[in-house]
Amino acid sequence: MSYIRFQDVSKSFNGISVIKSVSFTIEKGEICGFIGRNGSGKTVVFKLMTGLLVPDKGSVTFGGENLTKKNRFFESLGVMIETPGFIPHYSGLKNLKILNSMSANPVPTEEICALMTRLGLDPKNRRGVRTYSLGMRQKLGIIQAVMNKPELLVLDEPMNSLDTESVAEIRKLFTELNEQGATIILASHISDDIDSLCTRKFRIENSTIVEVHDEILVN
Repeated sequence: MSYIRFQDVSKSFNGISVIKSVSFTIEKGEICGFIGRNGSGKTVVFKLMTGLLVPDKGSVTFGGENLTKKNRFFESLGVMIETPGFIPHYSGLKNLKILNSMSANPVPTEEICALMTRLGLDPKNRRGVRTYSLGMRQKLGIIQAVMNKPELLVLDEPMNSLDTESVAEIRKLFTELNEQGATIILASHISDDIDSLCTRKFRIENSTIVEVHDEILVN
């Protein structure tokens, strides 16, 4: 049984079709990449995948269970979709500690601090997140998505605004998480992210999704 299944899924906004009769499956333990031009529907697909949107037609299931009909989210999920939102006048660590306290699987503060340090953020820095650069916010968003060791990670353009050294470290982090059992689904306009990390690749184009085999993915 497939871990994630889209079956004849369609979604429109104001009469404009974003995806139409889309079907694909993802197996547990895979790293799958989605690529497409801006506006192609990557974010919509990820919101459908995580229960943030409901399809107009078709079904989205996890392990054979239709979570949309049961009106609940996948229980072990780490998500980073669009710009990460944080309480602007709180520090990075304080934001992460609040989110951690709300998790079904909270981790020790020391682990959060270690992740921050690994990605180049100082957990002792008391500056509000509103003063962070785009790259710093992006790293904080990645940490909030991964820190509670979710079974499923869904990441929309996680490498945006990051320098080369940070990208290399985050790719290494994602590989480690996958080796520990996490299924990872990511979208990127950077073909290297997809080619270096992903075991399967999908292209979103003209309201459809097709799996891509043995070709260099370019925008």
